[in-house]
Amino acid sequence: MSHLVVTDDRPRHTWIASLISTVVTLPLAFLAMIYSMMAPMACDSCTDEASDRFDASFDTAWTVSCAGLVLSLAVLLASWVCTRTRPATAILLAVAAPVTVFLTWVLFMGLVDWP
Repeated sequence: MSHLVVTDDRPRHTWIASLISTVVTLPLAFLAMIYSMMAPMACDSCTDEASDRFDASFDTAWTVSCAGLVLSLAVLLASWVCTRTRPATAILLAVAAPVTVFLTWVLFMGLVDWP
């Protein structure tokens, strides 16, 4: 009698990467959003000219920040979706989610014309 051994080469615990990414990404995104929302307070005592420059740059930076944070949440969701079918992709996306939040914050900081 022949024994058939079935081997599954796929990693079994890829969901752990998505879980860790969720634990890191969501608080990071929350902090980035709070920081972005509080940024206009930096120009409370600015002159009219500096305030106009800040407001113009902040509008663009705010849009980029919101879009980047939505993108990071979409990447995080995609990592959960790919956990069973494409483990390598799930791990890559799990790593990319918090990196996307960080890069969004850096881009926000670079776009704002601080007083």
